[in-house]
Amino acid sequence: MKKNIIVMEDDVFLKEFYSFVFNKMGYAADLLEDGDMFFQKLNSKKYDLIIMDLSLKNTYYNGKKVNGVVLSQIVKNTESLKETPIVLVTAHSVDYQSKHLFDESLADDYIIKPISDVKLFINKIDSMMEQYSNHY
Repeated sequence: MKKNIIVMEDDVFLKEFYSFVFNKMGYAADLLEDGDMFFQKLNSKKYDLIIMDLSLKNTYYNGKKVNGVVLSQIVKNTESLKETPIVLVTAHSVDYQSKHLFDESLADDYIIKPISDVKLFINKIDSMMEQYSNHY
């Protein structure tokens, strides 16, 4: 059975990267930047993993501008969605501010971009899928 990933990303280059990598890995990936569509998809299909960009400069949910921290909090505070693992993707280095944002987001893990080591990225995604597959 194909694993389903939903990706919230507003960078065109990264969308292409994710599409290519997940296709090669045999995962089905929905790539979005619209907050309303994100929750429509989450409520209509089971996803094995959420990849969430931290910034999301052009993303709105219920008419309000939101970022990955806010969307991640909503997912983790929604009973039917809270078990879905979230990997936050950020351009911020690991410092106090980014650690605080990660903690605030309630996400399960994070990846620093640019993603320069594709093998490490793939291993992290595979590991998250394996670790959380037992929760369902």
